[in-house]
Amino acid sequence: MFLTGIADEAGKSIDAQIRAHKDLGWSHVELRNIDGVNLTAVPDDVFDAICGKLEDAGIQVSCFASAIANWARPVTKDFQVDIDDLTRAIPRMHRLGTPFIRIMSYLNDPDNPVSEAEWRAEAIRRVKTLAQIAENGGVTLVHENCSGWGGLSAENSCILLAEVASPALKLVYDTGNPVSYGQDAWHYYQTVRDDIVYVHIKDAVRSPEGETTYTYCGEGEGRVRETIADLLASGYDGGFSIEPHLAAVPHTGQQADNEQLLYDSYTEYGRRLERIVEEVRPRTP
Repeated sequence: MFLTGIADEAGKSIDAQIRAHKDLGWSHVELRNIDGVNLTAVPDDVFDAICGKLEDAGIQVSCFASAIANWARPVTKDFQVDIDDLTRAIPRMHRLGTPFIRIMSYLNDPDNPVSEAEWRAEAIRRVKTLAQIAENGGVTLVHENCSGWGGLSAENSCILLAEVASPALKLVYDTGNPVSYGQDAWHYYQTVRDDIVYVHIKDAVRSPEGETTYTYCGEGEGRVRETIADLLASGYDGGFSIEPHLAAVPHTGQQADNEQLLYDSYTEYGRRLERIVEEVRPRTP
């Protein structure tokens, strides 16, 4: 088991992201955006520089948090964009020794929605194609329970896995997303537990009006403590990756008031996760 985090929530630059993880004493990082550009899209020379800094710091990359099939790419939009992203990401993942790349499963188009049946069929078709590319490339897609057909319910996540039927498609379970979508977090977790290979740690409370407020881990309704305890008791040895959404929330456009606030809230979040893990970790007799 190891601790990691989606590092652009600590700072925009790779230097700030590495510094936060070094301050926490963590040897892994999950990379999403560097100076506002996703890791799969940065130019080759920028990627080379990022690799050099990570190597110098002794930091491993646990996952690429890609934009593939995410909330900004509805199921009606050009699929080639996602194919190109994954094709470009695979050699970069190999260079960094990164096993996982995070995906979602396509939002229904808010401007030109399709029927639920069409949405399901097209989302599954696309993810099946992506999984074949990933399998051929020797990497694993991890589907997040977020925006997209497969994140509508725990049952949809299971259907997606069964229909795609690829060893290159597994699940990253986000503890906070069920709260945001009005789902039962414990039911979702228990339903998909056997296919979880990676975990995003997020927490939140939801108002009666459906508004989401993000909290420090363990202070919301995401059942963070119980989920970590159950996973560790069952022998889980993968990553717990923080995604605080406190000072900044990328999908809503919320930005931190200043870089220090971003950095401080991220590192404090990491320390609180460390305390939870220590408290619930099974003890050897």
